[in-house]
Amino acid sequence: MRMGKFRQRNGIDCFAFFYIYLILLTLTTCSPEIMNSSKIHDLDMLDEVLKHYDRRALPTSTEGVPTVVSCGIFIRSFGSINPSTMDYEVDLYLRQTWYDHRLKQPHLVKPLDLNDPKLVQRIWKPEVFFANAKHAEFQYVTVPNVLVRIMPSGEILYMLRLKLRFSCMMDLYRYPMDSQVCTIELESFSKTTDELHLKWTDVQPVMLYDNLKLPQFEIERVNTSLCREKFHIVNLFFLGEYSCLRAEFYLRRSVGYHLVQSYLPTILIVVISWVSFWLDVNAIPARITLGVTTLLTISSKGAGIQSNLPPVSYVKAMDVWMGACTTFVFAALLEFTLVNYMWRKRPETLPGRSTPIITVKSKSTVDSEKADGTGVVSPVQTTARFDTKLHAKRIDKMSRVVFPALFIGFNIVYWLYFMC
Repeated sequence: MRMGKFRQRNGIDCFAFFYIYLILLTLTTCSPEIMNSSKIHDLDMLDEVLKHYDRRALPTSTEGVPTVVSCGIFIRSFGSINPSTMDYEVDLYLRQTWYDHRLKQPHLVKPLDLNDPKLVQRIWKPEVFFANAKHAEFQYVTVPNVLVRIMPSGEILYMLRLKLRFSCMMDLYRYPMDSQVCTIELESFSKTTDELHLKWTDVQPVMLYDNLKLPQFEIERVNTSLCREKFHIVNLFFLGEYSCLRAEFYLRRSVGYHLVQSYLPTILIVVISWVSFWLDVNAIPARITLGVTTLLTISSKGAGIQSNLPPVSYVKAMDVWMGACTTFVFAALLEFTLVNYMWRKRPETLPGRSTPIITVKSKSTVDSEKADGTGVVSPVQTTARFDTKLHAKRIDKMSRVVFPALFIGFNIVYWLYFMC
């Protein structure tokens, strides 16, 4: 009897387990259909709610308080900082969050995402714009990059992906060792602070992509703040105060690119111009060619650098550098002109010689002159020519030391002043 009861109970337990397994298998298989039908049901209920919904009215219009919209920005790419046009491009996600009690859906199991443009247009959305944007594009590839998420509590998440070009007024006094502050300003377009109030999200209002790198700049820090009070006045009529948000990006330019492309080539050009001091004074074609070539090269290099910069009215650090390098190259060419002039100076017009110079010549000197067939040479002419050529060679020897010393001193002062 006990064995029979045990077998009967064991059979009932196996049948119950198999039955439960079939139910779970059926639920698992049909879960996507159930979820789709549930979502369709939620959209149908939302459509019923939107029939009596006025998208022109603020969510808090009946309460008499301004609607608070929390904003956040996620920077996907940051670049194309152009000093000539003073702007930069950003690819970002704009996230806006607010509460709308008219769209509460307590029956929702999870948030409802809207991807139907018609449904998105039927709900209220804050009218904001970027105050310092010069150009903006909405992303349509491969679908319109817009998302509206409705929470059961009535919280609305509105997210857009945009590509914008912002203006950035740059101070190029220390260019290319400068630091810039570029901003993004988000402002209410038609609603005053009595109707709409913008604020940054409490946690990370501005987020940067993890692998975000800029070609010439480094982002030191990002600050968020509220804009100063702005009053729009048209024809002397007061229109109101508008809420505004500002994100400030503190950028420091990396000087490595300019060291390779600007500073090092110009240093080499200046050093090459000093080769003229080691050439013989009689090597006129070589010294003239070297001086003129280096002067033209440094001039064309400076013109290429200036073509990428705006024509500002103040002197930049790069202007000081190029002006000094051009001066050193031009001074080397003038030095050769002076040396060649002194080398070829006629003795009777030698400056500082108002009276003839009488020298005593030894017998060996006279004999050598006679052996050469030159006869008796005037002592005044021989001594004057000797002094002129001696001074010319002495200037070349002094320039070999003076020019590098002055250039090194200029570099010390230049880098200490503009880098600090």
